[in-house]
Amino acid sequence: MSIVKQTKDLLIKALLGKAFVPTGLAELNHYFRVHGPIGFRRERQEDGSIVVISENFRYGSIITHVKNESELDVKVTDAILTAFEVPSSFAKEADLKRVGKEEYAFA
Repeated sequence: MSIVKQTKDLLIKALLGKAFVPTGLAELNHYFRVHGPIGFRRERQEDGSIVVISENFRYGSIITHVKNESELDVKVTDAILTAFEVPSSFAKEADLKRVGKEEYAFA
């Protein structure tokens, strides 16, 4: 995630104060309570990068691309937040976590 995007999101959060809660945050919470975790499959590309694609997201697909495994969880979390139109500065409030050891899923 770019430093410009992070700065913009934090500035919006600071200006609007703690009373501001994006509607996407409530929608995200509701989605996980009703539908459960979002599962992802990983596809390694010829150049060694990884494309991650949601398998069971009810409203379309969530897709992101990473150069290596170390970026994977951060980029998938950002992609989920983006799908629900939640600014990245609310990642802590969204409390997304990887679930399960066998499958790659977030809830």
